[in-house]
Amino acid sequence: MPLKKEMLHQFEINPLSCGQAVLAMISGETQENIMKLVGTDKETKLSDMFFALGEFGIKIDKQRKPVSKKADLPNIALLSLQTPKCWHWSLYRNGKFYDPEYGVLDDFPPSNRRYFWEIFED
Repeated sequence: MPLKKEMLHQFEINPLSCGQAVLAMISGETQENIMKLVGTDKETKLSDMFFALGEFGIKIDKQRKPVSKKADLPNIALLSLQTPKCWHWSLYRNGKFYDPEYGVLDDFPPSNRRYFWEIFED
């Protein structure tokens, strides 16, 4: 299952499933199927994210990079954000942030520290 050509936003189906929602947006798979694949409906680890992307045949640069400005992001990026509540997964694609908690945004969701991993288009 390759990277989805068109991004459709999805809200997380529970307060701890941001990773599954991001993977669903990237792949077009349902969040429920993602939960079965990664083995949890709660927090996902980076290894879970890499595993699922690999299963879908989606290529990602496994080097974590800090980011502070939107202009420094590649066309598509997996984001890890330190929000006021917790660490949180989000997604950036072509100028928009597709966040499972906050919706589609023009700038980063509220966060103190930000990291990204570039996702490659085929």
